[in-house]
Amino acid sequence: MFFEYPDILFLELILLPLIALYIWRELRRGAPSIMVSYSQPWSGKGGAMKRYSRHIPFILRIVAISAIIAAIARPRSSEDFEKVDTEGIDIVLTIDVSTSMLARDFKPDRISAAKDIAIEFIAQRPSDRMGVVVFAGESFTQCPLTTDRPTLINLIKEIETGLIEDGTAIGNGLATAVARLKDSPAPSRVVILLTDGVNNRGEITPLMAAEIAKTYGVRVYTIGVGAMGMAPYPVITPFGVEIQQVKVEIDEPLLQEIANQTGGKYFRATDNTKLLEIYGEINKMERSRTTVDSFPIYRELFMKFALIALVAIALELFIKLFVIRRLP
Repeated sequence: MFFEYPDILFLELILLPLIALYIWRELRRGAPSIMVSYSQPWSGKGGAMKRYSRHIPFILRIVAISAIIAAIARPRSSEDFEKVDTEGIDIVLTIDVSTSMLARDFKPDRISAAKDIAIEFIAQRPSDRMGVVVFAGESFTQCPLTTDRPTLINLIKEIETGLIEDGTAIGNGLATAVARLKDSPAPSRVVILLTDGVNNRGEITPLMAAEIAKTYGVRVYTIGVGAMGMAPYPVITPFGVEIQQVKVEIDEPLLQEIANQTGGKYFRATDNTKLLEIYGEINKMERSRTTVDSFPIYRELFMKFALIALVAIALELFIKLFVIRRLP
């Protein structure tokens, strides 16, 4: 047994002056006496029993106060243990935020679909640590590895194009994600890399980043997003925003090579439904479980002390009202 708030137990010290004050008063009062010429009528009437029994209510009151203080300190027990299975995967979602992600072959556009489906994927894996990296012409960490789902989801919702220099630095995005995972103690470390273009920026080449991922045992799933052929894209003109058809260019051989080199898999998403299916497939594949041998089961014990206090108070009242008064 242990106490969740042990400092409260120092309140037990207030019992010492209460006990001392009671003893002092009893010593000052002394034994009750009366002078009589003949004591035989009072002999054998139990006066000594009444004299000693009148201390019992005070003792019970001290016990009640002590038990109440112990209950407030929240006694708990962790003697019982059980084995439980828990997920042991760290996942970093790496999302392309270049302006080409505004194409509307997805509803309402690629980046919005990527965010919404990523949030749904996160909700399906409550036991894993997850983080988010975004990249365009450069890359940065939007959210480090965390189990704080509300914060992670809110940060994903804030992702949008135009936050960083435009371009497609796949190598930088992957390298940043691997940097977040390289020191992770998790038995399985995964990067889900989503892009809709061809690498054209960055200091680190995609294949070099893949080699780094392989060195650290990070598995990379790559997703190419974009319709086959042409896709509607909003273009700003002197007459306002116009939707024009632009060619979809995804370096699929490169994404396949990254996945193969790291033990992952490449997927092609052409619409919202397909992207949702891809995340569902990854969700099924990445199910690593570890066993925790000594997971404690805590039990609250304050009720025992509360019952002791209640019984002590009830006995005090009973003895005062029905026992001491009836003693001769």
